[in-house]
Amino acid sequence: MDVLDLTRLQFAVVTIYHYFFVPLSISLAAIAAGLEITWLRTKNEKFRDLTKFVGKLLIVTFAVGVVTGLVQEFQFGMGWSAFAKFYGDVFGPTLAIEGMLAFFLEATFLALWYFGWERLPRLAHAATIVVVSLGTILSAFIILAGNSFMQNPIAYEMDPVTGRARLTSFAELLTNKVNLAAFPHTLAGAAMIGGALLLAIAVWRMAAEPAHRTLARLGAWVMLAGGAATALTGDHLGKVITEVQPMKMAAAEALYETTKGAPFSIFTIGSPLPSFSLDIPWLLSILAKGSPGATVQGIDDLQAQYAAQYGPGSYVPMIPVAFWSFRLMIGAGMLAAAVGALYLWRTRKNRAAPRWLTRWLPLIPLLPAAANTLGWIFTETARQPWIAFGLTKVADGISPGLTSAEVLASLAGFTVIYGIVAIVWFRLIRHLARQPLHVSEAAETSPELAPVY
Repeated sequence: MDVLDLTRLQFAVVTIYHYFFVPLSISLAAIAAGLEITWLRTKNEKFRDLTKFVGKLLIVTFAVGVVTGLVQEFQFGMGWSAFAKFYGDVFGPTLAIEGMLAFFLEATFLALWYFGWERLPRLAHAATIVVVSLGTILSAFIILAGNSFMQNPIAYEMDPVTGRARLTSFAELLTNKVNLAAFPHTLAGAAMIGGALLLAIAVWRMAAEPAHRTLARLGAWVMLAGGAATALTGDHLGKVITEVQPMKMAAAEALYETTKGAPFSIFTIGSPLPSFSLDIPWLLSILAKGSPGATVQGIDDLQAQYAAQYGPGSYVPMIPVAFWSFRLMIGAGMLAAAVGALYLWRTRKNRAAPRWLTRWLPLIPLLPAAANTLGWIFTETARQPWIAFGLTKVADGISPGLTSAEVLASLAGFTVIYGIVAIVWFRLIRHLARQPLHVSEAAETSPELAPVY
């Protein structure tokens, strides 16, 4: 692998790892806020206990997410300085604002929430976790605006003096059509992973504490609702992608010839000419343009069009990666939502879930985590060879003078450190899950009586 491929791999490792924790933070913050508001309305102490539990899961996850996010942002300067230098005036404000939100808004109010129990008035205390939740959502919106610029560059002009891109309208950057479509899709995926984690923990601990039954059904409902929202928002996002990056949608189906009423292949063997394919008629045309008879441009025609527009070269992404990541993303998400629906059905009217189901439910977070990861892999790899679509290729954004040895050393270091952090996060989550939900008032005010958190 040359230095470009190694640098891309390094960025992929850091980004994918970071994205394990971002959706969890978003969803856990929203769930904790909802639980505390429910406690204030119902006065049921069960919801107070559940609020504290979910909030502690959030704190551990948020801390890991902030640290890994900082590394990701530093990579723009370390590995992709040419891109950062040329587009820094456009891309930089989103990174700066997102960083300030994470540190000064979310972290501050999360600390107020944690240390404010029995110290702040109840409404003020609930407001702190609501602010944390809104901060995570706003943070996601702003950072997605930066990514959306790479997918659909807008709100910029070339400075004739510096020769660099210059931001013309921050509002226009935020309201990029790709961002407006990707943002709700991201929130829906976040709901799925947060609900799945709570369902997994609650089923594991249900025998020890009955209150976990409430948490399990809440997690299942959040996961199911997130799955439905993911499907709806994904349908809209697919149409926006087709509009701004038709090659990406063609790569998702490995569609080489422009086709009217294009089918969608559930499974195929052989490439580029499949020897076997299980297709759903017209589905790709519906996903891409909303009509079963719509014409979807093929890879060959788009390659010829791009070569004429941008100059000689290959503009075709890695088709097998785009094809299978797209399908596995959809499959993992649909399966997770189906499991959530099955759990709700089998536990209706206070029924106990069957043993065969509860035995495997602690593994359910793997499905939405895989769906989120595969979604990002598809989004980024199917944009290749562009780093900013239609403007700058990936090869032009790498830091000059960077060597393979430097990238390998940092990649190895990140891999080892992140592996250790993942183990620590898992052990902390497991430790929190094993603690009793209800802690007496005496234990809360007396450190020697309180469990270790």
